[in-house]
Amino acid sequence: MKSRTIASTVVLLAVATTAACGGSTENASSGGGSGSTAGGSTTITYWASNQGTSIQNDKEVLGPELKKFEKQTGVHVDLQVIGWPDLLNKILAATTSGQGPDVLNIGNTWAASLQATGAFMPFDSKALDAIGGKDKFVEASFATSGAPGKDPTSVPLYGLVYGLYYNKKMFADAGLQPPTTWQELMTDAKKLTNPSKGVYGMAMEGGSYTESVHFAFIFGRQNGGQPFDDSGKPTFTTPGMVAGVKQYVDLMSQKVVNPSSVQYKNGPEAPTDFAKGKAAMLMSQNNADNVLQANGGMKPSEYGVVSIPAPNPLPPGGKDVASFVAGINLSIFKNTKNKDAALKFVKFMTSPEEQAILDKPYTALPVVKNGTVNFTSKKDEAKAFAEVLANKSEPLPLVPAESAFETNVGNAVNGLLAQAATGKTVTDADIKAALQQAQDKMASAS
Repeated sequence: MKSRTIASTVVLLAVATTAACGGSTENASSGGGSGSTAGGSTTITYWASNQGTSIQNDKEVLGPELKKFEKQTGVHVDLQVIGWPDLLNKILAATTSGQGPDVLNIGNTWAASLQATGAFMPFDSKALDAIGGKDKFVEASFATSGAPGKDPTSVPLYGLVYGLYYNKKMFADAGLQPPTTWQELMTDAKKLTNPSKGVYGMAMEGGSYTESVHFAFIFGRQNGGQPFDDSGKPTFTTPGMVAGVKQYVDLMSQKVVNPSSVQYKNGPEAPTDFAKGKAAMLMSQNNADNVLQANGGMKPSEYGVVSIPAPNPLPPGGKDVASFVAGINLSIFKNTKNKDAALKFVKFMTSPEEQAILDKPYTALPVVKNGTVNFTSKKDEAKAFAEVLANKSEPLPLVPAESAFETNVGNAVNGLLAQAATGKTVTDADIKAALQQAQDKMASAS
């Protein structure tokens, strides 16, 4: 796909401000610019995305680590924590004004789109060596760092992937084991559904376009589909993509999810339903643990986690993909006056020691090799998520139009779910037509 100008990239990105991972609705904290000095020592500005329970919580988590970094290097870090509703627009404004921080967090699904602005420092071989080398990162996480064939303009910081949460008691009472194939999952979901008691086999955020596009991608890959061809041209209507969307919509069509879940949008509703025993299964990222325990009062011992299964046998061209590679990356603005200090900071934040410290409060997976999964004390859960990240996940399309893909396909799938929730049959032709409309909208976004 041809590269976009800054203005075009702004248009493409502005349609999806929470594509990479969830966040709170806190507003950005105020702070100064980059490249300043304090008391003769170097000061860099760091824009951190809101990963904790609040802006203040992030300051409490990061504050001691930044002081540690300053003690080690003499570099002071001016921290600004930015809420997800503001983060992308603030980054885009900085790319056009040139008034950005030295180092910042980006949602990893934005990497290729932001790279196309030309505002970020490429991590060439010298820069990568300065932060410990490319080989220190988990391969799947590093694959989200930018467009293929180019020096990346970001590196991984926090890792997230999807897993299948299941209620241990509900499964045991029904004499079931966690499913290992998609066919088993559907059979189990039907057996565990009892609408008269308000209980369903699966919880779903059916009104979330980001969730919808994530599963369109995951299940599309399981069915041999790919949303873009090698030239970057959208291929939303191929048989594999249609089959993948049908796999997701069938959860609603076959009535194993609550029809009212089409109203659930990027909030705690679906995890809370699962935690309160209103659903036996939940497909969610590893940071759902906090919601299950805080909102639903669910004990860690009451749920298990396995990878989201694929159909068996796999359709032609299908892959056993259980998640896309979600998470947060670090970037450095190209016009920083403190490149060496910024690189030292990136090296510090991506060190195994800091990963072990920060992953726990942020319920994140380590993005460095041989890192310890410590956000949960459950070895089986830790192993399941680590296995998905290492072996069963792929990045979302690394193209400048990625966020337009998320918005257009996600909203198309939401419409199909809404249709199924009313009891109307959703055919392959309906799915193909909806995806064709989404694909047609891509032309106006290019």
